[in-house]
Amino acid sequence: MPSKRTKELKEKFDKKKIHSVDEAVKLVKEMATSKFDEAIELHVQLGIDPKKSDQQVRGTISFPHGIGKTKRIAAFVDPNKEAEAKEAGADIIGNEEFIAEMVQKGTIDFDVAVATPTMMPKLAKLARFLGPRGLMPNPKTDTMSPNVKKMIEEQKAGKESYKNDATSNIHQVFGRASMSEEQLKENLKALTDAIKRLKPGSSKGIYLKGASVASTMGPGIKVDIS
Repeated sequence: MPSKRTKELKEKFDKKKIHSVDEAVKLVKEMATSKFDEAIELHVQLGIDPKKSDQQVRGTISFPHGIGKTKRIAAFVDPNKEAEAKEAGADIIGNEEFIAEMVQKGTIDFDVAVATPTMMPKLAKLARFLGPRGLMPNPKTDTMSPNVKKMIEEQKAGKESYKNDATSNIHQVFGRASMSEEQLKENLKALTDAIKRLKPGSSKGIYLKGASVASTMGPGIKVDIS
């Protein structure tokens, strides 16, 4: 059941109003009243055609203040790179034995997968598990490279990947409710600036059609990110 304070906040909250970043961040923190540290997310509607390959919006970002989450990383690397991957901080070494086990069990126990190019043909067996979850290593998201150490260290430092979905929207966590308003605002600015820079040249009309921020259990709060 929502607390009395949460009910009061929601009664004061104007769902139709487009708030400034300062107002939206203050509100989203006030609305995050769960006992756990709720994630704070940005949801952006883009004026793109998601069916066109030249209008896909995808990128990576290292947030100024991280997003308050430690990632479990699976490194799919050749045997001669296993020691390097472990030293860099990989939680799981995805060798051929591990791949076979995943195929058999169909379970995923990691947040990010990185791979060397030579391992990609072997990862084809896992495409049906990793693909739908956005976990398939890809050079565009800096998760496929011969430089194992760099990939893992960047992911451990808080690098995040984002892309539009089939309905032209981007959904991305940019912090936690326990973070300060200033930290959240700086992370939000870094994310919105990055999305703006990725506007496809072939996209016509309004690019940023609407945006909102929300905590895991809270309502969407419209925000002006223009």
